Amino acid sequence: MSLQSVGISDFTCPVQIPQKNGGMQQTVATMNLMAQIPKEHAASGVGLMHGILTRYLPNIHSGVFPELLNEVRLQLQADTAELVMHFPYFLKKEAPVTGTASLMEYQCSFSADATTGPEPLLTVRVPVTTLCPCSKEISTAGAHNQRAEVTLRIRPLAMIWLEDLISLVEACGSCEIYALLKRPDEKFVTERAYAQPMFVEDVVRMVAEQVMALADVAWFSVGVESFESIHNHSAYAYVDSDDLKHLT
Repeated sequence: MSLQSVGISDFTCPVQIPQKNGGMQQTVATMNLMAQIPKEHAASGVGLMHGILTRYLPNIHSGVFPELLNEVRLQLQADTAELVMHFPYFLKKEAPVTGTASLMEYQCSFSADATTGPEPLLTVRVPVTTLCPCSKEISTAGAHNQRAEVTLRIRPLAMIWLEDLISLVEACGSCEIYALLKRPDEKFVTERAYAQPMFVEDVVRMVAEQVMALADVAWFSVGVESFESIHNHSAYAYVDSDDLKHLT
């Protein structure tokens, strides 16, 4: 019997992610590496993949994906190979009034296969606050608000920094989210969200408009899930750039 794909799932290891400021961030990634290989190599395929991944440690990042995947494909005589790397990425953020510093965690991923270009598919998951426009309109005091998560995926044609994608998304909610706030900061973010009520649909549209204005983006998608504070369900909206092309 010929196997279609063989690989490694949930391979956890330390990695270094290049930062926009020129530094390297140490983090831990979970990787899935798959290849379509001939049946005569299936028995040794997993061991070879493990060895290749280990040799690249800890310098596995999107810049070495083409070289790593090409090595997998050549050594295993594979038709193609695919690597997906999930990792937490941390950015220092200062509270909006007091300037209190804290680290925010963002879940990110790179994914690519041996047949695509040099830039991998990038995914960032960014938390924001959304405040309901309807609730604000009908209430004499207050409005319900909640944490939402924006998942932005892009297929770039050139290098795009994670920091830039995260900043783009954070600017499209009712307010940014911070890991640590003092009382003056809490007042600021509460009033900021109240002044900028947004449905999940509004957030999706705004993120899409910002990404469409970027150069060197071949494709993107945006999904927003709002973890509703007064409902036992989430609100969700999604757009794909291919769908937007059909509407224009």
